[in-house]
This record gives sequence, structure tokens and C-alpha cells, in this order.
Amino acid sequence: MSKITTRPYDLQSFETLRGNGLPPVLARIYAARGIDHPGQLETELTQLIPFTELKNIVTTAAFLADAIAEHKRLLIIADYDSDGATACAVGIRILRKFGAIVDYLVPNRFEFGYGLTPEIVQLAHETKQPDILITVDNGIASAAGVDEANRLGMQVVVTDHHLPGDELPDAVAIINPNQPGCPFPSKSIAGVGVIFYLMLALRAELRQRGAFGPALPEPNLAGFLDLVALGTVADVVKLDSNNRILVQQGLQRIRKGRACTGINALIEVSRRDFRQLSTYELGFMLGPRLNAAGRLDDMSLGIECLITDDEAYAANIAKQLDDLNRQRREIESDMQDSALLKLDEQLKNRRTEFQTAYSICLFDHDWHQGVIGILASRIKDKYHRPVIIFAPGNDGELKGSGRSINGFHLRDALDLVSKQHPGLLRKFGGHAAAAGLTIQNNDFEAFREAFEQVAQTLLTPADLTRVIETDGDLELADINLELAQSLEHQVWGQGFPQPSFNARFYVESQRIVGEKHLKLKLRKLISDNQDQAARKPQKSAESFDGILFFHHDPLPDLIDAVYRLQINEYNGKTSLQFLLEHWFHADQPVTGDAH
Repeated sequence: MSKITTRPYDLQSFETLRGNGLPPVLARIYAARGIDHPGQLETELTQLIPFTELKNIVTTAAFLADAIAEHKRLLIIADYDSDGATACAVGIRILRKFGAIVDYLVPNRFEFGYGLTPEIVQLAHETKQPDILITVDNGIASAAGVDEANRLGMQVVVTDHHLPGDELPDAVAIINPNQPGCPFPSKSIAGVGVIFYLMLALRAELRQRGAFGPALPEPNLAGFLDLVALGTVADVVKLDSNNRILVQQGLQRIRKGRACTGINALIEVSRRDFRQLSTYELGFMLGPRLNAAGRLDDMSLGIECLITDDEAYAANIAKQLDDLNRQRREIESDMQDSALLKLDEQLKNRRTEFQTAYSICLFDHDWHQGVIGILASRIKDKYHRPVIIFAPGNDGELKGSGRSINGFHLRDALDLVSKQHPGLLRKFGGHAAAAGLTIQNNDFEAFREAFEQVAQTLLTPADLTRVIETDGDLELADINLELAQSLEHQVWGQGFPQPSFNARFYVESQRIVGEKHLKLKLRKLISDNQDQAARKPQKSAESFDGILFFHHDPLPDLIDAVYRLQINEYNGKTSLQFLLEHWFHADQPVTGDAH
């Protein structure tokens, strides 16, 4: 069940934005996203939060500067997703520019699991013999791994953005905006953003020491923001003002053809134009190809793509990543079919229980551990429930990956399950929208019941109705290419959603294009201002092009639709079209054409 609502906005913010020259429609859109002054929309690097706001960062920079001066061996321990891969690439590339001796190691998710485990520490010690470990996008929950590193004589610097548990690791330093006592206001910064900030602090420390000169030129760290932008968008963190600056600056570099060799190779294999790249391409084209390495193979492949300057080598790796992503889609499709069959069976056998359930937990022996997170997201979108999908792990364990809905903090919910049922969860971690966990094979049913109890405690029936938020209706005078271009220039994403609008349309014509999409001609339904009491809807004089992707069944003549303004470029011509995101049957009759 779904309902459409219009985003509320603060009237005072709206008036302030209008008073500073923004058109009313843009003032309304930005006010609905918490913007109360045009300055919050600025994306210059000078507007970034100073690195000194991060707890421990100055002393950590001094520690690393000493390590570089003493020629100590540094080893980055990465994570196997896009955020971890880009964070590793940022650390490797910049530290090498600083003259550091640095290498990396990324756990294979199927052998070692997530984070700085004691096993990965032992592997690092045996194969790389580092003096210092630096975690990126992990480590805040790795108390046992840090203890093992300390026992083996290695020091650890943790850089992470995930929420800490009850025990902090005994590391030399922890850089994490979400650790207790850290004043850094951007709590949503991605792991790649955290290591980038540490590199800013380290450069300042090295500059103060006079380390840069003809033999070691001082690098421009803005040159690495393409990687920061990709990791930030792909990790689906909230795009607060600080993250929007990082992403916008990175996108500008990419659009100017100044991205690193690996990102250019990923753009090429995705068949995209780097000059038109947006957050959509970062999140849905480049990110999944990079993630495919960690899901099906080894993220070392993705990291190598991002740290090489050899164009032929990067192109070869990008092709391998593209092939892996194609395999991932096939596996995901099969798993989704299997999951939907399971849910259909539950609906038949336990209809009342299923319909009243507040959560969904599924497991299959044949499911692929690397794809369960994507499957959880798909099922969550379809049923609007918190979802956890399990696949077989090692040594009689089940690995779970969860996705959540608004109003249900998944990591906190798992914490509650662990406190109510000690020993049920072997380990867990994550944040509000996504989390991972491990349980014993024979504990699936016990976990499913415990998780459902917590869901029923924390959620209400109203929370289970999908709410589609829009920016309301648009006046005909506001529907133009200029508005679409203004919206395209902004960075949109998680927590700062791309504007969408809703209206009633008469479907004038429709045809299938590309074998699976509907190309539409739409006339907007408007009210007859001369008869406000009757509110007779009439078709607008002007028709609009529309597109509905992955839908080939004909639409009814009258629909209520949620749509976005899109710039369509075809045969050298630029035009406006409506991209339909949702549509519903409308039953109100249509009167004559408006004039």
C-alpha cells in the first residue's frame, strides 16, 4: 500500500530564499530539504568543515608523519565495497605522494568476513610484515582484531564512519565522526571522506615540517575528489552540505576529463559520457561494477583499477568488472525469483501471519552471500518492511544482510535483539538503513521470531505504508527546460532527494520503445478556474513527452503519476520529458480541452 504526500517546507526559509533571488519553485524545493539560506547551496572547497573538527586527527597526522620520516611500512586494511575500495585508493595514492611506504590488503568476504578480524591481522603479519595498520571504512567494531595486532607488535590507526559498539578498539588512534566526543558535525561522511580528511591533516603536518620541496612536490588533494565522490554516492550516505561539496567537486573534475584512469575506464565500459556524468551514474553505473568485485570475486580487482595509471591495464580490469556485474545481475535475478516464490508460499500457508508481519527474514542454502544485500533491498522496496536475507557462511554459520525502512534503525534493532537474546547474534554491525550479521545455522527461526518481536515493538502499522514524498504539483508556467537544467546542476542523493512532482495526466498516446519501455504523450489535467466549486479537470493545451522505463503494458487513459523533469538529448536536439517513477489509476472523468 502506498500514499503520495507533499514534502512540507518552512515558510520562513522559503521567503528568505525567494528574497535572495531564487525562483519560487526552487525556493520551495530547497526549503523542503532544510535549506534556509543560499549559502548552504555553495559547493566551493572553502566551505568544507575544517579537518581540525575531527577528534584525534591532529595527533594522528603527527603520528603518521613520524612513521613516514622513519620509513615505517604502512598497510591499509580495506573493506570490500565501493566505499572501502575508493577509500583504499585515496589512502594509497596520497600516501605514496607523501613518500610513504604503503601497501594494502582487502579481506575476501567469503574467507575472512568484514573488518579487521584477528585472522586478517595474522595474514597481514605473515604476508606483508607491516609496522602500522590503517583501516579504512572499517575497524570501529574490531576490538579483537586490534588486540591481535597489538600482540603481534603492529600499531593500528582506525579510520571509519560506522557506529561504534559498546567497546572501542585499543588502537593508537581512532578517526570516526561517530565515536563518543567527536564534534565533527557531518556524521554522515563516508569512509572515503574520513580518510580524505586524514590526508588533509597529514599534508598540513608535512607542510609545517617543511617536508615538501623539489624532491617531494606538495600534491593538490582536490585531484582525488573524483574517488571521494564515487565512494560517497555509492555508499548511499546522507548528502548533507559537506558531502554535497565533496561530491560536486569530484563530479566537476570528472566532467572536465580529469578523473583518474580507473574511473575513466569504468565510465567507458558503462557506455556513459563523462561530460554529462551525474550522481545517478556514480550510484547506479560505476558503483555496482566496482562492487561486483567484492560481491563475487575479490575487491583487490576493483582497488587495482582505481590505483593504476596504466590505461590499458585499467581498461582490462574495467572489462572484468563489467563481466562480473553481469554475472551478479543474473544471480540476483534468480535469487529474487526464488525469494518471491518463498514469500508466495508463506502467503498461501500462513496468510494471516504473513499479512500482519512487520518484518521479513528469508534463507536459502543456494543463495549467494555476495548478493544478499541487493536482494534484501529489492524485497524491502516491494513489501516496505525491514528485510534480512541469509545465505550460508563458513563453519555452520549464516551470513545475513539487512535493509530497512524509515523509522526503523536497523543496527539499533539488532542491538536490541542481541540484548534480549544473548548469544543469538554471533556478531553484527551497520547503521540505520543497512546492517550485516552472523548467526548459527540452526538459529534462523529463533532469530526470525526475535527480530519480528523487535519490529512489532518499534514500528506502528502506519510505518508499514509506503509514503511517496513529492514536491507537489507544478504550474504549467514552471514546466520548462530551464527548470530541468537548474535541477540537473545540483547534487541530489540520499537525504537530499532529487525533486519529483505529482499530477493527473491524460495519456494521449503510448508506444513501446526499446522492446521494454513506454514512450508517452501526456496532457496535464488542470482545474477550470471559472468553476472552482465543480473543480472540473481539463486537459492542458500543451502535451508533454514522457517515458516509463521497464513497462510495456498499456496505461489507462487517465493516470495519477509521480514524475521527474528530465533533459532528453536525441539526434542533436535537447528537449524536456517527464520520467514517470510511479503511476496509479485515476477515475475522475476528463472534460474538454483547456484554452
